[in-house]
Amino acid sequence: MNASPRMTALRLERAGTALVFADLPVPRPEAGEVRVRVVAAGLNPLDAKIRAGQAAHAKHPAPAVLGLDMAGIVDTVGTDVIGFAPGDAVYGLTGGVGGIQGSLAPFAVVDAALLAHAPTHLPLADAAALPLGFITAWEGLVDRAHLGAGQTLLVHGGAGGVGSMAVQLGVALGARVVATGRAGQADVITAMGATFFDYRASSIESIVETCTGGEGFDVVYDTLGGATLDASFVAARRYGGHVVSSLGWGTHSLAPLSFRAATYSGVFTLMPLLTAKGREAHGRIMAEATRLADAGKLRPVLSARRFALADGNAALDLVESGDAGGKVIVEIG
Repeated sequence: MNASPRMTALRLERAGTALVFADLPVPRPEAGEVRVRVVAAGLNPLDAKIRAGQAAHAKHPAPAVLGLDMAGIVDTVGTDVIGFAPGDAVYGLTGGVGGIQGSLAPFAVVDAALLAHAPTHLPLADAAALPLGFITAWEGLVDRAHLGAGQTLLVHGGAGGVGSMAVQLGVALGARVVATGRAGQADVITAMGATFFDYRASSIESIVETCTGGEGFDVVYDTLGGATLDASFVAARRYGGHVVSSLGWGTHSLAPLSFRAATYSGVFTLMPLLTAKGREAHGRIMAEATRLADAGKLRPVLSARRFALADGNAALDLVESGDAGGKVIVEIG
């Protein structure tokens, strides 16, 4: 009798400790699932927080394989799967929370609803940088705020993982995009088609006055939370402005928003993974990311450093430092 195939993955054995190599069985797909040979994992701040034991909302207790974003090649297809076949290049936000195996492993079994065919105009490993950020941007700008051509959009943290996706999506939708960041991020933000403001040197009131004549922005996307979300309420247009936040987890006064007759939406991108509801929406959103990337309208902002699986802890350390300069990629196969 042949032994079941095995793989060597990086696994968190206990929160607050380094990931270690673990010998695990190669997972087998069930109905509606595909097995993917992982080419690359895209790391996010949430991955580092899970390692540190600071992300109870992710519901990913140790022992666990981390890694939310994944790009790879379909290896095996389970029953009832339509649209994917062995050899297909795919990507998506596929695990690393909710007890679902993440992408820091040679193979992952994935709900096919979460996947899309990867862009042909990007290296497959680079595509692993897109899923979480793009889905979060799309859910905020398209599903919540219904951003349209000719509208004004302010993105806080425009060079970050979510912010850079929101900037490029806003430009692709025909909006006039303004983005804040650090002084050293000006070139990155302007290259994406946005007007840059240094958040340290420009008050929110001055940005609103300069860009909208004091009227406020049609849509404001906050990716930072805290005081930045409070400032976003002040930046919304009177009579119909909309504020979206992917980090609205604090306690805030809604008075500035209410006095503008503006509205607010929160985005919690992990919900389909945690509840197994609405996963088809993520697959559809990733198909939109592929369309934009292949049209030359969407590119990831990448760290200059690349890592192998054996250096996964160093990769997470760089993410945690906040000095990565772009999305961190771990190349696996």
